[in-house]
Amino acid sequence: MRMALELRTPLADSDLSNWTVALNTGFLRPPEAPKEEVELRREQMDLSRTQGVFDGDRCVATFRSFAQRLTAVGGADVAADAISNVAVSATHRRRGLLSRMMEHDLRAAKERGEAVATLIAAEYPIYGRYGFGPATWITEWQVDVPRAGLDPRHSAPVDGGRVDFADADEVRKLGPALHERLRAEQHGVIDRPDHWWRINTGQRQYPNRPWTEPFYVLYRSPEGSVDGLLAYTADDRWEGNKRPHNTATMLELTTVTPAAERALWHFLLSVDWVTRVNTGRRAPDDLLPLLLGDPRAAQVTMYADWLWLRPLDVPQLLETRTYPVEGSLVLELRDAAGLAGGRYFLEAGPDGAACATTGRPADLTMDIGELGTLWLGDESAVRLASLGRIAEERPGAAALADRLLRTPRRPWCPDGF
Repeated sequence: MRMALELRTPLADSDLSNWTVALNTGFLRPPEAPKEEVELRREQMDLSRTQGVFDGDRCVATFRSFAQRLTAVGGADVAADAISNVAVSATHRRRGLLSRMMEHDLRAAKERGEAVATLIAAEYPIYGRYGFGPATWITEWQVDVPRAGLDPRHSAPVDGGRVDFADADEVRKLGPALHERLRAEQHGVIDRPDHWWRINTGQRQYPNRPWTEPFYVLYRSPEGSVDGLLAYTADDRWEGNKRPHNTATMLELTTVTPAAERALWHFLLSVDWVTRVNTGRRAPDDLLPLLLGDPRAAQVTMYADWLWLRPLDVPQLLETRTYPVEGSLVLELRDAAGLAGGRYFLEAGPDGAACATTGRPADLTMDIGELGTLWLGDESAVRLASLGRIAEERPGAAALADRLLRTPRRPWCPDGF
């Protein structure tokens, strides 16, 4: 006999241990809730934005969101509802639990005035039905260092800057300002709260996640400003006849100038005994492959969707970003949840944009998730129209949307959450 399932929100402190067990179970981690993990999670959580579904005393579904800032095209940012820690126990699937939690969260985000909801999708097919669309992608490479064609004798910065090792204290001191500089210029980047820096420099550690202290490297410009940060780990592997076969795994590469990016790549690819570099998550149009003397030395090991967006306030989203040319479009947006649908008239150009509801005939018709895919400038409206995901009501409207929305460099979100 099934018991009634209770959706609890806000979550109580007394529920957090059971909630953590359910979360770890859903993510195939040991089904336990060590005190240290519960305390660390509590530091980061807003319980008023945390949900749990309980079957009696057992938590069987988890969901939380938190406030986030997301950089739009042009460098301005918008308030986002960042969704994370979504899990439904295998014993309670197909009961609409995720839909209940998602509806509650998105409506609350809409009422708070947040322009968009964000998430990193563990599985591709799930979130489109809630109005999300993939907006950024990531690429990981594995570099065969001996084949890369970079001379380690010339690994020092050529611009008069310098590269130095640093420690975790320096990174916690200097890293946040560097990241904010990146966020001010790279669309798709999200903010990093203080707890991000504590966790990602080992000051605070989850008990079930082994920590290896990385090597930290800073790039300083000729004027002395910190323009780049690199973090990496390395293994210790030697083959027969004393041949090194070590792999460096990059955990972080934040740069705000091309000179810093080139210098830190060249440094890492010149470290003694390292014969292979795993790059971690990078922008799909990273400088890396073409930086090498032989770009084929960088083999793609992953190319995948990353940050997904769900528009909640269409005028705010479209007015916040910048546009390279002048143009106007009428967008008919379908939204099954009734949160952001309607017909909108966008007038945009290099001097700014205005967007409001309208009764004019539509130029393009699409589901709300397709606008999430287009907003950061990565995807082509012409391509989506060819796929049947956008209806072009006026000839040439999709091409005009591309001229307005697409960007010279692809958006990039370096962080998961």
